Amino acid sequence: MEFSLWLSLVLICLLGAMTPGPSLAVVIQHTVGSSRLHGFCTAWAHALGVALYALCSLLGLSIVLQQSPLLFKIIAYGGAAYLAWLGFKALSSKGGLVNQLKSHQTASYSKAAKDGAMISLLNPKLGLFFLALFSQYVSASSDLSSQVALVSTPLVIDGLWYSLVAFLLTIPKILSAIRQQAIWIDRVSGVILLFLAVRVVWAV
Repeated sequence: MEFSLWLSLVLICLLGAMTPGPSLAVVIQHTVGSSRLHGFCTAWAHALGVALYALCSLLGLSIVLQQSPLLFKIIAYGGAAYLAWLGFKALSSKGGLVNQLKSHQTASYSKAAKDGAMISLLNPKLGLFFLALFSQYVSASSDLSSQVALVSTPLVIDGLWYSLVAFLLTIPKILSAIRQQAIWIDRVSGVILLFLAVRVVWAV
């Protein structure tokens, strides 16, 4: 893979990671509600999910989905249902940040990792992202080193970005301000999740 092409991949992956959405909401919840390490677990489990999409694209998943509209719809609707469920929990404060802070209980590291992985694997937005943009890089990656770069680049960028988010959220002054606005974080996160779910259904 040419260096200029790789740089464009880096930029696209960075912009994709920085776009606010359900992934950010989950990282915030586990970081603020539990600890920085919980946030790191969520971040890197999410990054592994992103890398899996990249690997699947490399193995030809994009072709399979394009040739099987029914399979694509099943995946999209499943992801939309999961997003809607997370949104309802946040709005009702069942499993949201407010509920977690009030209970004074931290989630397990496995729960944080599971949520991070699931929000990436069942987020149709990521699937659409790789289907729409990633195929051009797959076709230009015939050698092994390029294929490794194609999978590892989104993994590393996504993991580092959300790790940075988790780190900043646990700086005392920032954390204190977030705790005071926990209910609004839940409400905004819930609305975003529900909006994304509706948008996916509408687009499909």
